Amino acid sequence: MMLHPEIESLDRDAIKALQTRKLTDLGDRLAASPEWCEHFAAVGMQPGDLAAADGLANAPTLEKSDLRPRYPFPMLTVETSRVARFFATSGTTGLPVLFGFTHRDLRQLLAVQVARALYCLGVRPGERAYQGYGYGLWIGGPGHDLGLEELGATCFPVGPGRAELVVQWMRDQAWEVAVASPLFLAHLVGVARDHGIDPKTDWRLRHAVCGGQSISRAFREQLEAEMPAGFRAHNSYGTTESGGPNLGISCPHAHDRDEMHLINEDTVITEILDPDTLKPVGPGEVGEVVVTTLDKEASPVVRWRTRDLVRMGDKPYDCECGRRGLPTIGRIIGRSDDMLKVRGVLVFPSQVEDVIAGTPGTVKEAWQIYVDTTDGPPRTMTVAIECETGFQGGPSDLADTVARSLSSRLGLKVPVECHPQGSLPRYEAKAQRVLVKEQP
Repeated sequence: MMLHPEIESLDRDAIKALQTRKLTDLGDRLAASPEWCEHFAAVGMQPGDLAAADGLANAPTLEKSDLRPRYPFPMLTVETSRVARFFATSGTTGLPVLFGFTHRDLRQLLAVQVARALYCLGVRPGERAYQGYGYGLWIGGPGHDLGLEELGATCFPVGPGRAELVVQWMRDQAWEVAVASPLFLAHLVGVARDHGIDPKTDWRLRHAVCGGQSISRAFREQLEAEMPAGFRAHNSYGTTESGGPNLGISCPHAHDRDEMHLINEDTVITEILDPDTLKPVGPGEVGEVVVTTLDKEASPVVRWRTRDLVRMGDKPYDCECGRRGLPTIGRIIGRSDDMLKVRGVLVFPSQVEDVIAGTPGTVKEAWQIYVDTTDGPPRTMTVAIECETGFQGGPSDLADTVARSLSSRLGLKVPVECHPQGSLPRYEAKAQRVLVKEQP
């Protein structure tokens, strides 16, 4: 079933025709902005050129380095008096970059985008939803609040943390949907058991909307096994720059293939491009997610480089759910600016997670990669894991098992440290997996 069948049932040609019309309107709006005209002029274009058949393909890309010199309100296309709210990027390096949202951007665009995504994975009006994402300048919490309201679900906006309260309310208030980091959701399972609550029998969860960090198939399957029968943990994907948690979500069929639909292609164009050539990749190939917001009034982006790497679906336009105009992609496998090159071998943190999640005895949500530097290729790399309390094998045996699997997966010998359960950091939202630590 589809929340917006007039859009979701369109074939790819109809979606592209709709995008073309909206690109023309976007070019007209950007032409009124001196900053955007200057941005396009750097490559010999003007915003109105987006209307051409090859206009978007030739348009300049945009990234944080383009916006920071325009501080404090870069590329803002409306007066600040029209901005209802600002959100910001994570700002892990340098000042966070602010993106404005008008009332329409929030209530008529983002709310509808998120509601469509939630409905696609199986959330229905009237269901009770725990909303565990953060607030403040981060868009995850407010974005899902808006989407749940638009859909007609009942939202319990607890936000991150307060695990002991959440596991009890999950039982007592019979929440059916959890919107949370997969790592925090796994943590809640452990907290529940510590308090005599069995998630399998005491909770009523049907769905989890897992964003903030990609969840591997092995991690997802273990999480699902801990929950009530029929529960599904769905990958979701979005960015502040795209306008919120609005890009990717799995339908029941795509979930089984570990894929997501680009669910809002009528309002956000998502290109999957080779990060070196910026040419489109084909089915089954890996590329970088590059987004263009078509309908956003404040702080639109054109060809924003997310640096997130993803594999196009093998048959991206052939999902059994009927959304053939909204292609499928796999889970995010890493970032083009976060991958590690260790002794000539490319390593993505997601590869390490796959190995750990697939090894019995490890604590799936607790692991780290230690390197000696992130200023250039690291010379050394160590993986730290935790051993489940009660695991029959010894910590050294578990470390050896993970080390052998990593060597097979990466083609690289990596030392593995094994710590007692509860030793390594826990993360409520995005996990910081790669840390600099001088080797002895």
